[in-house]
Amino acid sequence: MGDKLIQSSTVHASSLIDAIDEKYQRLIGFIASLEKAAVAFSGGVDSSFLCHAAAAALGKNALAVTIVSPMLPKSEIDGAVNVARLVGIEHILVEEAEIDGEVAANPKDRCYRCKKLEFGSILAAARERGISAVLDGSNVDDLGDYRPGLKALEELGVVSPLRQAGLGKDEIRELSRRFGLPTWDKPAFACLASRIPYGEPIDREKLARVEKAEDYLRARGFRQFRVRSHGDIARIEAAREERPRFFSEALLDEVSAAFKSFGFLYVAFELEGYRMGSLNRALDSGGVR
Repeated sequence: MGDKLIQSSTVHASSLIDAIDEKYQRLIGFIASLEKAAVAFSGGVDSSFLCHAAAAALGKNALAVTIVSPMLPKSEIDGAVNVARLVGIEHILVEEAEIDGEVAANPKDRCYRCKKLEFGSILAAARERGISAVLDGSNVDDLGDYRPGLKALEELGVVSPLRQAGLGKDEIRELSRRFGLPTWDKPAFACLASRIPYGEPIDREKLARVEKAEDYLRARGFRQFRVRSHGDIARIEAAREERPRFFSEALLDEVSAAFKSFGFLYVAFELEGYRMGSLNRALDSGGVR
């Protein structure tokens, strides 16, 4: 009986590996058929893996484009530069120093407006280099959350090859691990604007203090967390496995002092812990117009 269970488990594991390999080959074949392509590259798990696949499929005909804006922390930009160098893909940075007025107003479709502008810039940069196909790192798991940005990509004709290949987040992480990408176990990340509730205006000062607060926690060894900004209040969300670390008077005092030095007046802790897209609750309750 035991031998049969082991054999069954082995066969199951082998079939899963074959399925992932098949999806990867499908991905490479599709990208290769484009002949030239530019990858919208944020430095996250998905777009880093897509850069690797584009470089493997197209060689010198692959390009990575990163938008540098107040919405993206410097640490993410630095990480993107390092990954691009590692996978051997040409990489350009497009500077966007100002926050668009409609995006800064932070309506519930902020992500749609922001993606429309950012991908418009990426498309322009690609076309200047004779590239018509722009790829993004959306995967099949992204279809389960409120993501108005996906609508903008469809309107602009941006291609999502990871979704087309049927790849989900866990499979992308596994393939990234196989290919030695340092992002394979990188925690989920979203732009800094996602830390500010819909309807509350976004400005550089708010984004900067959130960035400083998150850099501080990251330097203290925390991995999966968010610092949500509610006016003068910083609300910390930490992954369940990391929450117990906060139950220390010394650490609480240190974090409070640090965050207040960054410009917050009050520091709060979310008892539920980290939840991706937690600010979308206001949309479900009808609290944002």
